[in-house]
Amino acid sequence: MQDNAEKSEKKDEIRLQAFLAHCGVASRRASEQIILDGRVCVNGAVVTELGTKVRDGDSVTVDGKTVHLETRKCYVLLNKPAGFVCSASDEKGRQVAADLLKDSYKERLYNVGRLDMYSKGMILFTNDGDFAAKLSHPSSQIEKEYIVETSQDVSEETAKLLEKGLRVDNVFYKCVRCQVLKPRKIKIILIEGKNREIRKMLESQNIGTRSLVRVRIGNVNLDDLKPGDHRDLTPREVQGLLDLCKEK
Repeated sequence: MQDNAEKSEKKDEIRLQAFLAHCGVASRRASEQIILDGRVCVNGAVVTELGTKVRDGDSVTVDGKTVHLETRKCYVLLNKPAGFVCSASDEKGRQVAADLLKDSYKERLYNVGRLDMYSKGMILFTNDGDFAAKLSHPSSQIEKEYIVETSQDVSEETAKLLEKGLRVDNVFYKCVRCQVLKPRKIKIILIEGKNREIRKMLESQNIGTRSLVRVRIGNVNLDDLKPGDHRDLTPREVQGLLDLCKEK
């Protein structure tokens, strides 16, 4: 009987970073850093070990504020305007994209993936840690589509080079597809989005970026959603994104 009780107790335990993700604090990976930074307390004691497990009834705080498991899972698409950063907060005082959702959601939502400050378009927000982890995993292989306006003409030869791949500052970059729509307007599809990947590829060919807008993530399109506006993903869209994730 005692063995069964111990097994049941262990089954009810959950890793602290997963607990924080399910509370809508941040993605699981970002929650790991929050723990390492000493910002989390469990039952009044600071915890910095990633292997720590918690169970129902434990008191968990982040930066002194108690967090609770979210009962409603949210999946939100935001058309991010330029000038907003994708982070929970910004020490430089810049505008945070998540603040555009605060009037509509009481849940703590965090972004899945990023867009740099000067880029615009689709960014997903959720409080579902499992959903965020699957979409963010390198093996997910989910396409992201961008429309880019450039300051110089982009030739078909340059488009082919970006598809073939090139090395910039010792980092290899490669897009799935680059289509020239107009001499100074292209469509680029990426799978793995490294930091400022499109801008760096173009800059390596002496081409500046005037505007960069993400218009599609997997099966979800930006369509006519206006900058600064948001909407809930449909259940079909959520399931479609999960279906696109390859098995880890």
